[in-house]
Amino acid sequence: MKLLILAAGYATRLYPLTLNQPKPLLPVAGKPMIEHVLDNLAPIGGLDRVYVVTNAKFVRHFQQWADHYRATKARLDFTIVNDGSTDDTNKRGAIGDIHFVLQHERVDDDLIVVAGDNLFSEPLDDFGRLCREQRAPVLGVHDVRDLELVKKYNSINVAPDGRITFFEEKPKTPTSTLTGIALYFYPRATLPQIHQYIADGNNPDQPGRLVQWLYPRTPVLTWRVPGLWFDIGSKESLEEANRIFARR
Repeated sequence: MKLLILAAGYATRLYPLTLNQPKPLLPVAGKPMIEHVLDNLAPIGGLDRVYVVTNAKFVRHFQQWADHYRATKARLDFTIVNDGSTDDTNKRGAIGDIHFVLQHERVDDDLIVVAGDNLFSEPLDDFGRLCREQRAPVLGVHDVRDLELVKKYNSINVAPDGRITFFEEKPKTPTSTLTGIALYFYPRATLPQIHQYIADGNNPDQPGRLVQWLYPRTPVLTWRVPGLWFDIGSKESLEEANRIFARR
């Protein structure tokens, strides 16, 4: 099984913090946020390679971090992938980056995809267990308990068996506070559909759009993320994560 960490954004809303430092390498409670992500995914086990897709501006930052992490903390095999973009004007988008890594690295295996700025308070080993048991695409979901907040993300309806029955990216009038987050499992058999999504000229940004396109074509299951979840998109959310994780 492979792990792909999305880290090719420029995080302009966090300037000047991210002017010369990629957002996933900003410290949260004393260590880069990407290490919090890895700490919670490592219990899944069986991850034989970690891909970190980034951009031309920050590729050296991530390579230096990966070399240090592998040498001092966990002997994971990292591949840092440069998507070739230089700023927001020529970025590939999250789905475009997934597709780029699949092609560039010739990935032909089960794949977990996670955003490098999504923080979890609990290990994700049960997520990995569900993925192995079901052999179907799986989306991590979280109840944000706020309809206004859901407008920033997506709105989902789920059947009793956990299957997605409705998905709308950036809804104007959401009816549910359950939202999909940037935690995905794509079994090997699903990878050709990612290629098809891009080949058909669909929007390559916002990774939830791929789920929105996929669920009418093949069953997509959900897994409720336990504990706390932070999407670090502003200085306020970064400060809140620092406060909470420092106490844990």
